Amino acid sequence: MRIIHIIVALLFAGSLTDAPAQDASLRISGYVRDGDGNPLELVVVQVKNTLAGAMTNEKGYYSLTAAPADSLTLLYSCLGYNKAERIVPSARQDLRVNVQMHPMSFALGEISVTASRRQIGVMEHLDASKIKLIPDPAGGSIESLVVTYAGVSSSNELSSQYSVRGGSFDENIIYVNGLEVFRPLLIRSGQQEGLSFVNPDLTESVSFAAGGFEARYGDKMSSVLDITYKKPQALEGSASLSFLGANAYVGHSSGRFTQVTGLRYKTSRSLLGTLDTDAEYDPVFIDLQTYMTYRLAPRWEINLLGNIASNNFRFIPHSRSTSFGTDKNAMGFDVSFTGQERDEFRTFFGALSLKHTPNERIETGLQFSAFNSRETESYDITGLYLIGNKDEAEAQSGLPLEFGMYHEHARNRLQATVMNIGHYGSFRSQSNTVQWGATFQSERVSDRISEWERRDSAGYSLPHREDGVYVISNLYSNNSLVSARFSAYVQDVFKFRSRRGLFTLTGGIRGSYWTYNDELIVSPRASLGFIPNANQNLTFRFATGVYYQPPFYKELRRITQDEAGNNVMQLNRDLLSQRSYHFIAGGDYAFMMMNRNFKLTTELFYKHLDRLNPYTIDNVKIRYYGENCATGYATGIDLKLLGEFVPGVDAWLSLSLMKAGQTIRGQTQAPLPNNPGYNLSLFFQDYFPGYERVKLNLRGILSGRLPVTAPYQGYENGYYETSPYRRIDLGLSYQLTGQATGGNNILRNLKNIWIGVDVFNLLGISNTNSYLWITDVYDRQFAVPNYLTGRRLNLRLIVDF
Repeated sequence: MRIIHIIVALLFAGSLTDAPAQDASLRISGYVRDGDGNPLELVVVQVKNTLAGAMTNEKGYYSLTAAPADSLTLLYSCLGYNKAERIVPSARQDLRVNVQMHPMSFALGEISVTASRRQIGVMEHLDASKIKLIPDPAGGSIESLVVTYAGVSSSNELSSQYSVRGGSFDENIIYVNGLEVFRPLLIRSGQQEGLSFVNPDLTESVSFAAGGFEARYGDKMSSVLDITYKKPQALEGSASLSFLGANAYVGHSSGRFTQVTGLRYKTSRSLLGTLDTDAEYDPVFIDLQTYMTYRLAPRWEINLLGNIASNNFRFIPHSRSTSFGTDKNAMGFDVSFTGQERDEFRTFFGALSLKHTPNERIETGLQFSAFNSRETESYDITGLYLIGNKDEAEAQSGLPLEFGMYHEHARNRLQATVMNIGHYGSFRSQSNTVQWGATFQSERVSDRISEWERRDSAGYSLPHREDGVYVISNLYSNNSLVSARFSAYVQDVFKFRSRRGLFTLTGGIRGSYWTYNDELIVSPRASLGFIPNANQNLTFRFATGVYYQPPFYKELRRITQDEAGNNVMQLNRDLLSQRSYHFIAGGDYAFMMMNRNFKLTTELFYKHLDRLNPYTIDNVKIRYYGENCATGYATGIDLKLLGEFVPGVDAWLSLSLMKAGQTIRGQTQAPLPNNPGYNLSLFFQDYFPGYERVKLNLRGILSGRLPVTAPYQGYENGYYETSPYRRIDLGLSYQLTGQATGGNNILRNLKNIWIGVDVFNLLGISNTNSYLWITDVYDRQFAVPNYLTGRRLNLRLIVDF
């Protein structure tokens, strides 16, 4: 801790040296905002014909000193915006000058093309407004836009989870208003998952980093998604309705108090009806969120974030018919079912924050949050199946290769409570922004797992033994975890300009201690950004750091066998944090083509991985080995071309090429489970020329093969590969009325009314996410693909006010 104190003292000392003597100069400060009132960062403010100058921070604030004069001329410049100039007469005392800057634009007939400002940091900013019209089978989520970004991949349209540069779903951290959010732990399929925590209707800003992120973000090995909810300035709201459910939110401001509250209902019954299994699907997912702020005093504010989510999934299967194999060896799998599945996931999240801003340079706060999850999973399903060569003349399987029965049973319960209290703060000077924070977190988790599967092949129970009847697999758990974590960080963002250009240097260190395994980890991180004066259309950056993945409850579970041969889960107290060394180098090139704005982003990355806890994936369920027994790596290149392929609207094309592997126990070499090799994604918008009320949104994903293993077996026993994931979703929307369309009807005071139709899985491709493994009496295995959703139409209505 003494080292951290010294670092903080040095950073503060460096920052305070910028303070000028007050008797020989005056201070000029203020805020720079765009036409919508949003703060502008990296605006260069200069006193004309002098060397005095400053640069705005992320809040648009600047402060500089100058010699008193009869008059001063202030120049404001920022890439992508028209220059501004302000004349200050009789500059003899401290002044406050606020400025509004407007984007550069180029007239193209009826279309106005607006230039975009460059970003210099590792965080990439997303436009949350694009979510409203995007065709999303998951029901509308921020993650549906994230998966189209370079380095991000997803191979299950029913799930909002994603992989970044070969990492697992658990390696991505999500913040909402500076607080880490959690998800249920027992989810094993996209059908059960329900809604993402993040409500797009409540979202104001979205930032995402695929690696190399700052020390103020927590301990994860892959990525960070940082969400900020809005503070409405006036009454606003929206309501939407579709075959996938309904959403509504309302926000308002009344002096010191603001609130925004959203209610979401989702049912994927329509989509699940395209699966091979004929069943009664009854998924009901409900989520209620609110974000409230109250200004206690001019410099004191209290915030409340609350969430209640209820996910219920009921499933009664009747029959299934799946065709698979090749043209020369077509196979068929037919099943008749009895039984049902009932799952319930209840989560509660609440957070209270107190923020104090004693002046424009200092901000401090206290945060308290609590998360509780109550999860139950219960199913008893019996299937009588027939598998054989497919006879095209028959509706069912032809020559049978195998017939039998399987019975799957589970009674699983889990409860988890996570509570934390923390402090954060920041200090801004002319060139530095110092940030710090400390958190204490307590965790209580208990689970009761009881699941088994029995199989019968041609009248023989599997595995077939003469001394009795056995199940083919089982799993039991009766564990509890009580632990505490302590974490702290400090970092400095230093921005300076030289004759070569603008530099942004970010350096920080993060430390964490967990009582359960008595482990202390220290994570130094640094990044450097540069915009050269010679060509301000170029941006360069480099980031590196040591990133850890501290184990949570799922990672601790290790399967052992008792005396009777039953599989039992035990917690491994000796499990250490997984570790990743990040090296990222990249840059942006902004250019004009056909009088339209474009930006090409390129990033090279290499991650050295050690102390890995290997895992297998079945659908979205991750099962860890429960021990640090592997090393690995991930390397590749990410490319993204963003621009106005159609005048006036943004679109982008992302391409990722990567290779990621692991060595287990020093012997078995295998790819990482989320290593597709390549990933191509597209987000495209269009409209009818001269008639912008009709808009088209298209999202496409092409991702490579993923390795899979047989149930309850690791990579030591070999692995197989899924087919590539290929999917295009198309949405067509028509603006009935709104402020932009004019008109004299009674609805003209509404902001927008949109009606639309989506075509999910436009090409009707049968994608595979997992397999059902059938074993015959001779111990031969057949991998029957579990196909994902097929083509489906979705109608929707959106009303904004």
